[in-house]
Amino acid sequence: MPRQFRRVVTGHDANGKAVVISDGPSPLVHVNPNEPEWYSADMFRTGEMPARILSNTPETTLGPRRQMPAKSGTVIRINHFPPDPEAVRAMTPKDSQRAFAALGNQKAATFGKGGRHPLMHRTETIDYAIILEGEITMVMDDEDVHLKAGDVLVQCGTNHAWSNRSDKPCVVCFVLIDGAFEPELKARFG
Repeated sequence: MPRQFRRVVTGHDANGKAVVISDGPSPLVHVNPNEPEWYSADMFRTGEMPARILSNTPETTLGPRRQMPAKSGTVIRINHFPPDPEAVRAMTPKDSQRAFAALGNQKAATFGKGGRHPLMHRTETIDYAIILEGEITMVMDDEDVHLKAGDVLVQCGTNHAWSNRSDKPCVVCFVLIDGAFEPELKARFG
């Protein structure tokens, strides 16, 4: 059973006073059908920059789970990573593409194109990752970075994967911000 994450959203009443417009569990939880301990909760999304601030914001997480924010948008998501299952280590490049296709972002998968972990991927985003509980390893092209609770990572469109090499789950809060690669940088990716 996925853990519930409380989400409080504020807004304004008819007089412009600050009020709570919703308080409860995140409305969109995506559970990996092959690994039920691998799940994520979308907490909020925006669809433009600057983000529109409304008196009473409608639900922003409706619709299918998407890995990426909308164009010029953001998404805040909490991911629960169990210790790496054997099934991940056994994935083929096609399996990796199918996994990212299920998230609506097949083109992000880089395993088999130089990625050294089955869940290697690159997204055209700036991602803030805050490790809330546990520990996790960020796998990059040539190096690994070990992160633990309280650490903050800023991911700048780099090729990476997440690997929980511990014996306990890891909980990470991600804020994804839509971005655009500089053309000369994008050309280096092949």
